[in-house]
Amino acid sequence: MSTAASQAYLNTRVSVMSTRLFEPTLIASLANQSLGEIAERFGLTAILDERPTRRAKSRAIEQALLNTRLAEMTILIRPMVAAERALVLNWGRKHALANLKTLLRGKLYDLDQKEIRDNLYELPPNVRLPRRDDLFRAENVLELLRQLEQGPYSLIARQAREIYEQKREPFALEATIGQRYYAVLATLVRQFYDDSLQSLQQLVGAVLDRANLLWLLRFRFSYQLSPSETFYQLVPSFRLLDRQRLLELVNLETFERVIEALPPPLDGLLAESANQVEVQKRMASYLCGEARHVLRHSRSGTARALAYLILRERDLSLLFALIQGKLLELPTHTVDIAAELAEPGPPTGTMASAA
Repeated sequence: MSTAASQAYLNTRVSVMSTRLFEPTLIASLANQSLGEIAERFGLTAILDERPTRRAKSRAIEQALLNTRLAEMTILIRPMVAAERALVLNWGRKHALANLKTLLRGKLYDLDQKEIRDNLYELPPNVRLPRRDDLFRAENVLELLRQLEQGPYSLIARQAREIYEQKREPFALEATIGQRYYAVLATLVRQFYDDSLQSLQQLVGAVLDRANLLWLLRFRFSYQLSPSETFYQLVPSFRLLDRQRLLELVNLETFERVIEALPPPLDGLLAESANQVEVQKRMASYLCGEARHVLRHSRSGTARALAYLILRERDLSLLFALIQGKLLELPTHTVDIAAELAEPGPPTGTMASAA
């Protein structure tokens, strides 16, 4: 793996960049500021001034915040060796897969080409889909996926094509893309054998725990898939939701029983969760807690870099939710829920200020 010198350099770089992470009270304080004040603080004023519509402003701000995260990722991978770089780049490639899903929906539902282009992210060369214009011009879903079967997305594209040829179901197509993405992430972690392995298993295991639980609840109780169909879509974790645990959970018959059967600390964290929205929020907190622990205590520069990127994504996602709510002039309580300053439900009148 990497040398001691490169790890020391990477650890120093991560420590410096970690000062950019938000303090716990920042989002709450920003909620009391105007859109203009928030934009000025984060260098977004020009974007708001130059775009003619709310939709254009929102999309441009989302892209700007994404550019920030990907630029930081590019800086962090510079001292990494091949295996380390592959792992961190794979984390960033989920945005390219979001573009892939947008392109696939365009083909499936014959959407307007301008609408499709307006919903594609602009990405740097190290994570973007190859030959995007060729993909855009593909005649159908199968041709689009065949064009991707060369390069970094080959495994995902091939599996998605095979599933679509068998089932012709848009749901199965998108679920396969997500499942293969996380399977590749897990495979890349298994290539480590030095001091990074334990920290990466802890961190990526938490990523897989979150994805598995959300998928399990959605596939079993929203989409009414069978236990076997649900299990096929999951990627066993290094941490809490391993293969045996997932086999047990998919065979439970109700949402409540799944929550009750979770291992510690998830059983306490998710106790009395009423719906999947609450589970999603609490699992995000679980992942952030694991990422903070790795960032503070791990000696692995690679694991700390990935932990930083996870936390940075969380911060900027909450910032975007707050900006978008103010841009659209949504009710204060709705904005607070989106920015995780309030729980879902009717406003209490004092909840926003208390947060």
